[in-house]
Amino acid sequence: MADSAPLRVFSSTHDLIGSVGEELGPSPWMTVEQPAVDAFADVTQDWQALHCDPAFAGGSRYGVTIAHGYFTVSLLSMFARQLYRVDGVSDIINYGIDRLRFPAPVPVGSRIRARATLTSVSAKSGLVLAGVNYVVEIEGSPRPGLVADTLVALVPETAAEVPEVPEVPEVAGV
Repeated sequence: MADSAPLRVFSSTHDLIGSVGEELGPSPWMTVEQPAVDAFADVTQDWQALHCDPAFAGGSRYGVTIAHGYFTVSLLSMFARQLYRVDGVSDIINYGIDRLRFPAPVPVGSRIRARATLTSVSAKSGLVLAGVNYVVEIEGSPRPGLVADTLVALVPETAAEVPEVPEVPEVAGV
């Protein structure tokens, strides 16, 4: 089996409808490096020793520093670009996360990759909403580092690019 799958290209938002349930990926492996974790800590001002102090973390139950859970979440945009592309859209916007879990810590120095599954396609106010489930695997670990049910809003280039799918009802504040 190949180390990663080729980029899945959807020719339009209409293409998504017939692909619900399709697995996308896996992405290429990437190594989680301490400088990237430290940069994330600087941006978020979350310098917990378990993430940023190798000497401290060496004495912990993990034995090494571990990535912040939200560091792993922040990689989903990169993984999405590696896994799929939708032609006929001007923008893809993060719309939300319905469920997010961190089943296992992601050790610094480990290799991770993502698999995604297209779970739903709907419409809302001229946008196409795609549900995408991500599983971030840790090489050699039986449990993933992240499982997330996300929702992305695709902005079609033209109104003709909005497929005939159920309209999502409006919810106050959403």
